[in-house]
Amino acid sequence: MPLRPPRHAPLIATTRGGLPECVHHGSIAIVDAQGHRIAGVGDATGINFTRSALKPLQALPFIEEDGPARYGFTSAEVALMCASHNGEAVHVATARKMLDAIDTTASDLQCGCHVPYYFSYTGRESPGGVRWSTLHHNCSGKHAGFLAACRLHGEPLADYLAPDSPLQTRIRNRLRDFCGGGPLVPGIDGCSAPNYAMPLDRLAHAFCRLALGETPALAALRFAMTRHPDLVSGDARSDLALMQAGGGDWVSKIGADGVQALGIRSKGIGVAIRIADGDRRALLAATVEVLQQLRLVDDVSATPLAPYARPAIRNLRGTMTGAVAPLFLLPRVQL
Repeated sequence: MPLRPPRHAPLIATTRGGLPECVHHGSIAIVDAQGHRIAGVGDATGINFTRSALKPLQALPFIEEDGPARYGFTSAEVALMCASHNGEAVHVATARKMLDAIDTTASDLQCGCHVPYYFSYTGRESPGGVRWSTLHHNCSGKHAGFLAACRLHGEPLADYLAPDSPLQTRIRNRLRDFCGGGPLVPGIDGCSAPNYAMPLDRLAHAFCRLALGETPALAALRFAMTRHPDLVSGDARSDLALMQAGGGDWVSKIGADGVQALGIRSKGIGVAIRIADGDRRALLAATVEVLQQLRLVDDVSATPLAPYARPAIRNLRGTMTGAVAPLFLLPRVQL
C-alpha cells in the first residue's frame, strides 16, 4: 500500500496590499523527551524526507565506535560531519584535514561539486574562472566522515554510497533502532547519499534526544554542533543564527526543500518543521514564530534571528510591497 501524503496545514502567507498572496502549507511537530507530542500543526505523523537534517544521525555510528579518537578528529571535524557548510576556507581546510588523517584525497569524495553556498547566502559575486572541488560541496564533511567509517572497518571506499554497502547498512539499521522502528522510506539525497523519510514527530524526538545528549555519542555530537555552529553552516546561514541565539541550548539542522529540526536542551523538547513546497523563507519564518510562540525568545530584534522573523518584502527599488506572516497558532504548553 502506498504511503499517504502528509495532511499539511497553512503555515505562512506572503502578503501584498494587506491581502494574502501566496500561502505555504506545512506541518509542525513538537515532542517531549518521551516522544509524546505536546503541540503541533498539520500532520505530525506524515512521512517527510529528512534531507540534511539527518546528518548528525548518519554520523552517529562512527561516533559510537570511537572513530574520532581513532583518527584524531576534534569537535571541529565532528561538527563538519553534521554540516551543510558554505565552502568557506575554514570548511575546506577542515574537510582536507579529515581526508589527510585517513589517507584519502578529494577525488575519493563522491558528493560532486558546486559553487560554494557562501556566495548565494552572502550576496557576493562568485569569482569567474575558479575551479571548485568536492571539498567545497556543502556535504564534504559528511562524506569525509563516511570514508573515515569505511577506513575504520577496513572496507573499500569505491562503493561507500551504495545503499547495500556495509557502511550504509550500518547507518540504516542504527537509524531504524534510534528512531523507534517503523517506516524508513529510502531515497537518494542531492549529494548522492542514501536519505530516509520518517514521521515528522520522530525527527523531532531524535533532535530532542540529541539536545539532551542521552548517550556519550549524542553528547559529543551536540557539543560539536553547538560549539562550532559556524562549521555546521557558515556566514549568513540560519543554523548559525539559531545556535547563536540559543546560546548553546539549541541544536539546529536545516534540510533542503523545507525541513528544519531543533532540539531544546533546557526544556527537553524537540521540534521538526516541514514546508511542503520547500520555500526557505517560509521555513525560517515558521521556525522563528514557533520559538516565539513557545516563549523561548522574546525580543527577536535583539538576536541573530531578526532577518528571518516576519521579514518585509521589497521590490527591486526597495519599496516595501508586503510581508511574511504566520497563519498558525500553537496551543499554549507548559515547558
